[in-house]
Amino acid sequence: MRNKFLKMTTFILILLIGIALGIFLRQNKTTWSLIKKPFKQAYIKFDDTRQADWSKDFEIVEIKSSKDNSIQKSYFYKSKSNEPKPLIVSLHTWSGYYNQNDDLAAICKQKDLNYIHPDFRGANWTTNACCSELALSDIDDAITYALNNSNIDTTKIFVIGVSGGGYATLSAFMKSKHNINKFSAWASITDLISWYNESKIRNSSYAENILDCTSSKDGLNTENAKQKSPIYWNTPTEKLKNSKLFIYAGIYDGIQGSVPITHSINFYNKLLTDLSVTDTLKYVSTYETLKLLEQRKPLGEFGNIAGRKIFLRKDFENLSLIIFEGNHEILTEFALNELLEK
Repeated sequence: MRNKFLKMTTFILILLIGIALGIFLRQNKTTWSLIKKPFKQAYIKFDDTRQADWSKDFEIVEIKSSKDNSIQKSYFYKSKSNEPKPLIVSLHTWSGYYNQNDDLAAICKQKDLNYIHPDFRGANWTTNACCSELALSDIDDAITYALNNSNIDTTKIFVIGVSGGGYATLSAFMKSKHNINKFSAWASITDLISWYNESKIRNSSYAENILDCTSSKDGLNTENAKQKSPIYWNTPTEKLKNSKLFIYAGIYDGIQGSVPITHSINFYNKLLTDLSVTDTLKYVSTYETLKLLEQRKPLGEFGNIAGRKIFLRKDFENLSLIIFEGNHEILTEFALNELLEK
């Protein structure tokens, strides 16, 4: 009986010590970062609902919609420089709003860049959201507001986003009225019909979101889904003479993440087709796509971005596609620096 009591006491003591040690290590940032280091390849799960403690230097502005006169809020930072500075238009993700956490904000403040983070009808589960005409007009209205209220170098207006923000970035490329110098789209959704089927198979709530934002009943309304999917729209081919479009996708997205890399690949190929590109080597071939999906290995020596291997790189004039070693994510500092390059 005494032995049994001692064993139980020892077990409880070891358990308590283990819990206390775990709490200590988790609270000690330096020690915790060293413990996590060997596991960095297991990329952090993307969270598109994370809220932020916005700096007081970022102002909440109210912008009246040019379409329906509704008020759309944005976080806005005005450069303090007397010289014209670039404008960063950062677009929130699928389930986000204007007040969603955005790692770009702090970097833009540090670099003293003009910055705006519009709402454009908020999370994508209403008919007015989901890259509708109203939502895309809101993005244009936010750019107009920034142009009228800060000292902007109009040759350096940049639009950037990840996930639902990448979806909105590609949609803005297709339909924005503004002269935008560069677009940077990461982990983008491009086809709501495909993404609905993919999300439904995964039992993801995104499938229900798509039904809601396309006013679907008794199954997906494919016509409404096409109207909100940039892959089905007419490409403004003339725009690519003066604007650059960068498309990025992490190779493990669609397995560890929520958006398969085929969304980015198919959209890139669509643009080449609409540009009447005849060089087949510029396209991502069916063979290359299958190799990426089956093996998730680099298809050649393409170098690195931000310490990550490039698995495939394709480009044509002002258009580029990079599939890199990563998940459903944006490499924030790299992406911003690329926009700021001459």
